[in-house]
Amino acid sequence: MRPVDKKGESAVYQRVVLKNASPYHYMKVCLVLEDESTRLSAVDFKQFIITGLKSLFGEVGAALNFDLLKYNEETLSAILRVYSRGLVKLWSSLTLLGSYQNQACAFRVLQVSPFLLALTGNSRELQLD
Repeated sequence: MRPVDKKGESAVYQRVVLKNASPYHYMKVCLVLEDESTRLSAVDFKQFIITGLKSLFGEVGAALNFDLLKYNEETLSAILRVYSRGLVKLWSSLTLLGSYQNQACAFRVLQVSPFLLALTGNSRELQLD
């Protein structure tokens, strides 16, 4: 809150609220496959997500800009960056992906935040000494 300057009047406060100030959202996701020995490279992982976008939203969905910031091939987990206006499209396409190379799979969205720093820790897994 800040005072609005007017001569001869008492101080009047104006409330300023910023909604969705961040242009990006960050998602921590994990791919769970039926055959746990299957490994995907970072390129295959991103291409799989693009395929899901294309199957749900067509060519327009496949053109959605998102970045694969970090990928762990052992755990099949990744951190994705997407424009805030495309978050719902990406999330819904991840939810509806159900098979990879004829085996059942599911994406687990672990965390979502407009701030990358928020994905560094998980308060549910915090252990105090």
